[in-house]
Amino acid sequence: MTRFSYFLFFFLIVLAAHGQAKYTSMQDALFSSGKLNGSGGPQSVNWIRDGNQFSYIKSPGKINTYDPATGIDDIVFDGSNLKLPGTGQPFQYDAFEWTSDFNYLLFRTNFRQVWRNSGNADYYLYSLKDKSLRLVAKDAYTSQVSPDGESVAYERNGNLYVLNLASKKEKQLTKDGTNTIYNGRFGWVYEEEFGLVRAWEWNPDSKSIAYWHIDESAVPIYQYSDLSGMHPDYKKIPYPRVGDPVPMAKIGIVEIKKGKTTWADIPLAGGFFPRIYWTSDPQKLAVVHLDRKQKKLDLYMVNRKTGQAGSTMQEDSKGWMDIFNFFSGIMHHFFFPKNVNEYYWISDRDGYQHVYRYDYNGKMLGQVTKGDWDVMTVESVDPQTRLLYYTSTEASGLERHLYKINLDGSGKTQITTTHGRHIIQFAPGGGFFIDTWSNTQMPKQVEIRNTDGVLKKSWQTNEGVKAFVQAHAYAPKELESIRTQDGRNLDIYLIKPMDFDPNKKYPMVLSIYGGPGAQSVYDQWGANPYEQYLAQSGYVIASVNNRGSTGYGRDFMESVYEQLGKLETEDFVATVDALAAKYTWLDRSRMAIQGHSYGGFTTTYTLTKHPGAFKVGIAGAPVTNYKLYDNIWTERYMGLIPENEELYQDNAPQNFVNNMTDHLMIAHSLEDDNVHVINTFQFVKLATDAGKEIELRIYPPGHHGVAYSGASQVRLWQTYLDYLDHWLK
Repeated sequence: MTRFSYFLFFFLIVLAAHGQAKYTSMQDALFSSGKLNGSGGPQSVNWIRDGNQFSYIKSPGKINTYDPATGIDDIVFDGSNLKLPGTGQPFQYDAFEWTSDFNYLLFRTNFRQVWRNSGNADYYLYSLKDKSLRLVAKDAYTSQVSPDGESVAYERNGNLYVLNLASKKEKQLTKDGTNTIYNGRFGWVYEEEFGLVRAWEWNPDSKSIAYWHIDESAVPIYQYSDLSGMHPDYKKIPYPRVGDPVPMAKIGIVEIKKGKTTWADIPLAGGFFPRIYWTSDPQKLAVVHLDRKQKKLDLYMVNRKTGQAGSTMQEDSKGWMDIFNFFSGIMHHFFFPKNVNEYYWISDRDGYQHVYRYDYNGKMLGQVTKGDWDVMTVESVDPQTRLLYYTSTEASGLERHLYKINLDGSGKTQITTTHGRHIIQFAPGGGFFIDTWSNTQMPKQVEIRNTDGVLKKSWQTNEGVKAFVQAHAYAPKELESIRTQDGRNLDIYLIKPMDFDPNKKYPMVLSIYGGPGAQSVYDQWGANPYEQYLAQSGYVIASVNNRGSTGYGRDFMESVYEQLGKLETEDFVATVDALAAKYTWLDRSRMAIQGHSYGGFTTTYTLTKHPGAFKVGIAGAPVTNYKLYDNIWTERYMGLIPENEELYQDNAPQNFVNNMTDHLMIAHSLEDDNVHVINTFQFVKLATDAGKEIELRIYPPGHHGVAYSGASQVRLWQTYLDYLDHWLK
């Protein structure tokens, strides 16, 4: 589509805000989410056959394969009439993977969630040849087929097992698992703050497994309940707060044949092992170690047979070391390509995130990328062509684009060119990628391209979204930058009220998150139904990439180190001041700030440290004292106590409730296993003692999101809107 077409569509959706169908209720708005945002393209993508094809879920119960070179789209699995073995029950699954020979599918069924991304399940193996289905692991936490396709490994009740598919014999590989000691499983805090679920990795030769051994016996227990029934049913989790003991970890390598574990000779020293990687040499396991402050990183190469380890690369940071980015869905900053004895590391040592190339002895072979912009992830490394593919912010901090470059840093080429945010699914070892892109003027477009950027198939254009926003009242995001009084440029988006009249005065809601490494504003399509309903109700909505956000270099992001809340909230206040000075249609006396989780923290921080800057605050699941939050996340950004005790005291909103002059609503769930409701209860108690009025909404179930159902989400959002209307209209 041409650029003229983009602007034509943008013009049409602006026109659609006037005189078109409006939402009849908050429920109507909530249920419009799918129509507003559309499809994200093929679901459950697995690149197969050396990256020359991918499989995806075509429709419920059906798996297809697609060949980008030929355009052939085939059904390879149809479970419509498949039954669970020995029962008459329909076969249903929620995830799957292929064996390396592509003759079998491993299905996950009967999933029972435990933490955010993990839980127990049953695993079945399906033969594409004879269409047989058999149970291979029951009540397992994670499972995976060996690279040679001959075995299935899984973790159950804190121990690792392997099943030989030919003999059907199960072998227990570890035996010391308990309710606090796990082999091949993470506890809550490791999974939550390092982003991994499976705590073990097959060696590419299928003869051994590397795994985490986690001991949480010294970690304090947190318990909670939704208080239903005659007697509370308490759930208990090991949850280490700031200053508490961290989970003890060590890395083992178990040989499948002998069942013997060799331990990596690396002292934990109070720190963490956030990542392990099998290298292209099957005798070498790479282990990442972080000290407790997460300021010092060591990469060890471990001998598989002896456990002997040597540090091959070290790096220190004035702030913190990142090994992944939760918010961007970037799981790794280390990359170990096949068939070459070298690895790649994304570091911000020169002020921006760039790719550095090393051999296995730790010798740096060169800096691959350079410039005043951030590499977000390495998408692929091709040892044959000596090309590296990566996604970066070179075009803009608001955009993401795919580039390729020679390993010596020459010959850089931009592959994606349409402005916006491009999310890439690259074929490992293949010549194709799936590009899911959008901008504020164009809904998600899903395209399949070759590595030169040539379009092979337009998979999804979301014409339904275009039709919906042209037929309904819709308020688009408008991107701009504001300049603060002390000279900072901050990227923001604005959403104006439907039926906007520049001669009127409007209240505004600043929607914030603000946490380190996050980003709130992109040049991408994204229509939040709550924000759309606010716009219909006569509110301006704004959001900002405050200091601490990713995509603008190390100094911008790490400026918040050891002072969480301080600079972010200064940017929030500066944003509304700048907008009110620029636009006469904004009423500076009718401003609200609203956020959830870290945004809940910064909302309460703003109202207690900058009283009068906003008339209203709405905080969902807020941290009100970071000494109450988990130590892996908090100590990464705030350091340790007692040495930083004063910093922790200054950063806790509950210590400054006496300053608060504005109106605050807090919503929280009793079952929040992430930010515990103790934060809200302590804050409300101190506020009450100080004579401050807090509007409180407590949901018994709901976990970290507060709401626990569609009906409760509608009720929560409506409660927020009613509160805004009461004080701002």
